[in-house]
Amino acid sequence: MIVEQPQSVHMLLLQEKKNKYFSGPMIYLRVQKRNVFFFLSADYSIILLVRGGNLSGTHSYQSLVQSTFGQIGYLIVSALQFLYPFIAMISYNIITGDTLTKVFMRIQGVGPGNILTERHFVIMMSTLLFTLPLSLYRDIAKLGKVSLLSMLLTLAILITMVVRAATLGPQIPASDDAWVFARWNAIQAVAVMSFAFICHHNSFMIYGSLREPTLSSWSLVTHVSVGSAVLVSVVFAAAGYVTFTGYTQGDIFENYCRNDNLATFGRFCYGVSIITTFPLECFVTREVISNVFFKGELSNTTHVIITLVIVSAATAISLSYDCLGIVLELNGVLSAIPLMFIFPAACFLKLSDGRWFRGENLIPSIILAAGVFVMIIGLIMMVLFPQDCSHGAELFYCTVSNTSVPSTTSPNSGLQFINATMSAFSD
Repeated sequence: MIVEQPQSVHMLLLQEKKNKYFSGPMIYLRVQKRNVFFFLSADYSIILLVRGGNLSGTHSYQSLVQSTFGQIGYLIVSALQFLYPFIAMISYNIITGDTLTKVFMRIQGVGPGNILTERHFVIMMSTLLFTLPLSLYRDIAKLGKVSLLSMLLTLAILITMVVRAATLGPQIPASDDAWVFARWNAIQAVAVMSFAFICHHNSFMIYGSLREPTLSSWSLVTHVSVGSAVLVSVVFAAAGYVTFTGYTQGDIFENYCRNDNLATFGRFCYGVSIITTFPLECFVTREVISNVFFKGELSNTTHVIITLVIVSAATAISLSYDCLGIVLELNGVLSAIPLMFIFPAACFLKLSDGRWFRGENLIPSIILAAGVFVMIIGLIMMVLFPQDCSHGAELFYCTVSNTSVPSTTSPNSGLQFINATMSAFSD
């Protein structure tokens, strides 16, 4: 589950843009409380999912729902289980195109018109050279070393953002109402964070890959994985929002200036990390198709054909659409919340004895009610407050002179930023 940590970086930053902080010491306290809530919810629901599988004698998310809610439930969860990782694959390609093009721009001799700065070319080449070959593996355990690399790169990105919060943050004037707590559309943040912490769609795959697939060992893996994800996400969210406040983009590296060498290093690490995360989502989409249409058995030829179709479809969509924030929020509301909150709790309640408000059924009942509420309100808020997108645009603080800079910024703010950037990098 740790291999999906990179996606929580964008999710936490996107939801902090939606749900404003208190100032001062409350920054840490507020984000910590919210992440504790999601740690407990995600941790409990992941374990609940496997407990439901043990009660029903099933070994996949789809078969668990089928055993409790019949064929209709099976088809609904299959569609959601396919939709979530598929949209995630699209978002990963968008991130790759946005991020690595700016890395290549920093190479000497690579100008704005160079093919390496064209996002379509970068997405195509990363697909052909990396994500497609890795996605063709049949055994998910073979991605273990790739997952370790992804975590090491995530640590490098974390250090980059913390350094920039200290050196760049003071140079950027806070947006209007940057420190106002919880606007009334803050419920969108819950939907976004659901996307960040979900790994339920591949939980049974990882559970089956354990040397000792028991509930106790699974609980330990879950606690460590989700706990580490929360810890890293807290630091990411705080560092990102403190630096950019309301100017935070869906793709956080769109906020850093193109001539920032340290940010360029962070972009490279993040791009590679996202590329190594992509194949896991492809595994899940392929498994759903295998279970629904091929009864879980794929020949080598069928395996290759399905993989090619899935990767090609995700790549084609990401080539034609480049606004990350909307993609992430849509996936959180439509797919992540049902898979994370609604179905695990509903399946367990259906399989367990006793009334919903008694004993071990009380917490699943609360999770189920919260999931339905957040999904409905999240859809309404997504329509009322759609995500904006400034893809590829340099923000005002990246220019030496810009008439749109707020009056709180000194005339030499651009030069101060460039000097601070180069000074921090040289250190």
